[in-house]
Amino acid sequence: MKISAVSVKRPVFAAVISLMLVILGLLSASRLPVRELPDVEAPIVSIDTNYVGAAADVVETKITQVIEDRVAGLEGITKITSQSTDGRSSINIEFDPTRSVDEAANDVRDRVARVVGNLPPEADPPEVGKVDFGADPIIWLVLSSDTMNVLELTDFAERELVDRFSVLPGVARVRMGGARRYAMRVWIDREALAARQLTVADVEASLRRENVQLPAGRLESSQRELTLRTETGLNSEQEFRDLVIGRGAGGYLVRLGEVADVRLAAENERTISRTNGVPGISIGVEQISKANTLEVARAVRAERDRILPDLPEGTRLQVNLDRSVYIESSMLEVVKALLIAMVLVIAVIYLFLGNLRATLVPAVTIPVSIIAAFIVMGALGFSINTLTLLGLVLAIGLVVDDAIVVLENIYRRMENGEPALIASVDGSREIGFAVVATTMVLVAVFLPMSFLSGNVGKLFREFGFTIAAAVAFSSLVALTLTPMMTSKLFAGGAHRSRMAVTVDDFFQRLSAWYDRNLRRAMRRPWFVIGGTFAAIAIAAVLLRVLPSELAPVGRPGLPVRRHERPRKVLRSSTWTATCASSKVWRRSRWRQATWYASARACRAASAARAAR
Repeated sequence: MKISAVSVKRPVFAAVISLMLVILGLLSASRLPVRELPDVEAPIVSIDTNYVGAAADVVETKITQVIEDRVAGLEGITKITSQSTDGRSSINIEFDPTRSVDEAANDVRDRVARVVGNLPPEADPPEVGKVDFGADPIIWLVLSSDTMNVLELTDFAERELVDRFSVLPGVARVRMGGARRYAMRVWIDREALAARQLTVADVEASLRRENVQLPAGRLESSQRELTLRTETGLNSEQEFRDLVIGRGAGGYLVRLGEVADVRLAAENERTISRTNGVPGISIGVEQISKANTLEVARAVRAERDRILPDLPEGTRLQVNLDRSVYIESSMLEVVKALLIAMVLVIAVIYLFLGNLRATLVPAVTIPVSIIAAFIVMGALGFSINTLTLLGLVLAIGLVVDDAIVVLENIYRRMENGEPALIASVDGSREIGFAVVATTMVLVAVFLPMSFLSGNVGKLFREFGFTIAAAVAFSSLVALTLTPMMTSKLFAGGAHRSRMAVTVDDFFQRLSAWYDRNLRRAMRRPWFVIGGTFAAIAIAAVLLRVLPSELAPVGRPGLPVRRHERPRKVLRSSTWTATCASSKVWRRSRWRQATWYASARACRAASAARAAR
């Protein structure tokens, strides 16, 4: 082809083309986001409402149905799911993938703001978040201290930590497990209350009526204006004890301290969080449904490092569980597979070509074609994930084919006595059309995979485009860089090594054996046809027996990095525990089907150590 002749005559031109592909590919790769899988998540907005003391059916009728009816008419909604439990309503709204999650959340907030007046006054205001209410935090932090109790830790975390983590890019919500907030606890003595002919409703009404902040207006004169403030709120235990809740039979005032025990304590003592037996606060960071897990985890870790110098003396903030570690480990394994595949391909090429110079030519085309594929990935807004890296691993065996075909044809001509320059021009021209046709066939095979519908199409869209891009660039490199390098490296002639001659002899004997068996099979056509149909039948049976699923079941998380000691997390009612030591995890990770089964093994190991 003409481009091959130009590349041979002007080697700088061919070299510049490959260098530009490498430079642009590396620049695109540095800007690509890193994810575990392609972005297939639909925008999800959640609405959480607390109604303390209400039964599940009451929450369903008074809160969940009311909010659902209001938000159901929003544009782009594909699915609404809700869950009503005792004291809590959770609603998930899934939007069309083309809808911006920020715009969807704003529309939901607008609709919810209009329905707040129709909710029970005892219910907390609904919380709208850009996250699935059933999603687990991607990273858990543990705040513990030797000088502060849990109440003080909770107050410090809410004032200093929660806001700093909440404003990070990609963070939807910051959860606190085991938190205990300050509250005035009133323990009523029912006998004392009955003796004064009062009820709990009287106590509640008095607290609501007296413990309020009311505007008192202002005083105006010709020269001054003063704002009045009334001190009607109750701030101390003694003020609550002195609160008048009614009048007795003789007209005397009945105070709260006479019928109840009042003390400052934790608002809720039903949850607890311990780290290696030490009470603390668990801080869980939830990401936006379409956020990059690795970027969010890195931002949280960076913010944690900036917070550490400002912590009070004796206070620790440590990473307990980081789900991004599993993603990074998966990506590292795929990169290792990519390098191993490249080394093996080069070794096989050398085994058959038997010439180190000849092996160098396709060995150079492999990284150029693979790196150039990042240009297309960056232009289409793809990410570096497990499937795109898998596509590059598979592409290694494809991108090298064009270079080997061109090289082998040129090499054959040189063995017949043609000079390297002429053999490079005529050999590449002779095989150029076949190289282009082969490339188009491979692109036609993989590219339609990217246009499948549904979640399968979303999952494999980047996979198909990545392989097609790598194969297309390999054709360009094979027709420019390969003939140019061949004309320069083999200017002194081509020589095969003894290993190549041995391999050729082996394959000649193999070809003769195949020829004999093929002639025998052609004399028995029904035997071949019967064997073919038997193989098809067995494959059909196995296809029906094998289970089917969209993707293999992955692990929901791995322990934190080895340089940070994993710690136990007990949060709310789930009581999920990470491994107490990385050695226990390594022993159990291949025996357990899921991370939760491994956590049970870790708890058993911890109990055994405590017993010893």
